[in-house]
Amino acid sequence: MTNKQASYPFSAIVGQERMKTALILNLINPRLGGVLIQGEKGTAKSTAVRAAAQLLPGVDVVNLPVSATEDRVVGTLDIQHALAAGEKRFEPGLLAQADGNILYVDEINLLDDHIVDVLLDAAASGVNTVEREGISHSHPSRFILVGTMNPEEGDLRPQLLDRFGLFVEVAGETEVNQRMEVIRRRLAFEADPAAFMECYREEQAELTAQIEASRRRLAAMDYSDAILAQAAQISIAMKVDGHRSDITLVKTAAALAAYQGAASIEASHLSEAAAMVLPHRMKRTPFAAADHRMEAISETLGRLKLA
Repeated sequence: MTNKQASYPFSAIVGQERMKTALILNLINPRLGGVLIQGEKGTAKSTAVRAAAQLLPGVDVVNLPVSATEDRVVGTLDIQHALAAGEKRFEPGLLAQADGNILYVDEINLLDDHIVDVLLDAAASGVNTVEREGISHSHPSRFILVGTMNPEEGDLRPQLLDRFGLFVEVAGETEVNQRMEVIRRRLAFEADPAAFMECYREEQAELTAQIEASRRRLAAMDYSDAILAQAAQISIAMKVDGHRSDITLVKTAAALAAYQGAASIEASHLSEAAAMVLPHRMKRTPFAAADHRMEAISETLGRLKLA
């Protein structure tokens, strides 16, 4: 778990708007499917993930190290105790801790295949089941899966890639004043974390209130046939596999609409959602030519008159 008291404030992060939006949307609707954040080192990926947990009471970040063993992830059953006492004794793992929280995997592309399989099962069912010597134990494991990675260190398994609802790419700021502000804020935080956090207390509270209000608006959001048809048209035009993209596209557009204070989903919300839902689902090498993928999405939306 992270220590929220020592976390850099989410509202103090400079730039990286799409990454911040993707994280907020998953807080508004934890069933969006999480987010994969790709980019070079030193672009506030880990900082943003940990800071996002500050925005809602009761939400924390559970870190899953790439070196974690299967027992550490899923938990263990004490077989000897079960045989001797006739009752199950379960030692919870990271998937139990992650229930209702953010499960964060840095360098997720380096995760062992058998741990990836465990994550896929839990992400799909919302339940973690441990079986040993004919004894089984199940517990809820619904979490917001957030992965960060540098594509230069390897790709991600397609089965896990498709499980992420959203995908964003980040890069360092290229404008001098923005980079100066990044430096200025980080130095101020390191010099006096408590004073720095106090400077952003009001902004943090306003963002928390906005997320909570967005959750209420989302619960009342309707999905018109016109919006469903547009989502289907986008997925067909982009030639993505299956129907997960259509569903995620509509759910993301709804969360965006709620976040922006809209009473209903509009075509503009679908367009904005498409930039986060489609890049990792396109029929090409997922992590190659990111700019070309975004251009292709923009061209398709324009052709459908949705951009």
